[in-house]
Amino acid sequence: MWWTITGNFGNILPIDWSKSYTRQMHMPTLNLGQGRTKQQQQQQRNLQQQQQQHNQQQNQQQQQLDAQTPVDEFNDLTSEDEAVANDLDMHALILNGLNADADDHPIKTVEEVIKEIDDIMDEAESPLDEPEHCDSEVIEKAREVLGAPLYAEKLQYLSSTQLNELYMEMEMLIQELSETLINELALRDELEYEKELKNSFISLLLAVQNKRRQYHVEKKRGKFQGPEPKYLTTVIPYHLENGTPNNQSLQVLIKILKAINEDSPTVPTLLTDYILKVLCPT
Repeated sequence: MWWTITGNFGNILPIDWSKSYTRQMHMPTLNLGQGRTKQQQQQQRNLQQQQQQHNQQQNQQQQQLDAQTPVDEFNDLTSEDEAVANDLDMHALILNGLNADADDHPIKTVEEVIKEIDDIMDEAESPLDEPEHCDSEVIEKAREVLGAPLYAEKLQYLSSTQLNELYMEMEMLIQELSETLINELALRDELEYEKELKNSFISLLLAVQNKRRQYHVEKKRGKFQGPEPKYLTTVIPYHLENGTPNNQSLQVLIKILKAINEDSPTVPTLLTDYILKVLCPT
């Protein structure tokens, strides 16, 4: 089997697993009550020597870290910040609460979430500039009535019945267009309110993420002072297949993020209400 696998790479000798480190760790583990042989004792001594060498290397690395210059320490801190930022991606932490069925979906970063929200808002604002929301009959009637100019000379030759019909058409047209304008203004106000909610959600999301990153970096370097936060590492469950959250869900998420950012004891209660009323409503 070994020659079949490595045939394309030249004459490569098979691996002697009996002399590998894995084998040395494996044999002492399978101690079935038999007395230690000289070979086992030798392996035990070798393992102890390797452990001592490993401890010496760790001590040397620690001494090198202590002797770092401020520039090296700053570079090291920057790399640690980037690593912690990747590990503490708020969106990734939320997605960790998904079921096993959602594991096939890729985990997205905060920047990708912000871009998706902007795209959704652009798509929601585009109908304001399109006439598709207007009733087709209203548009046809407006073109018919307003298409031809109403000159005074032309109106003089119209009968009273025709003038009344024209007046009624104009009244109906004004009423329908006014209703359309009111609906469009209401839609604009709703979109503005939704935009404010999403901006608040993104701001709180970034604030919690930065606070987590700062806490873990300071704790890792032994510089953290003060009481330990109780709710800073809280994970909010979220089902990706539910799509974009509506305004009601955003309001609940904003309350939870505010409580997490302030390390408030109301986090468990808010999280329970969110799960029962929004995530898994009865």
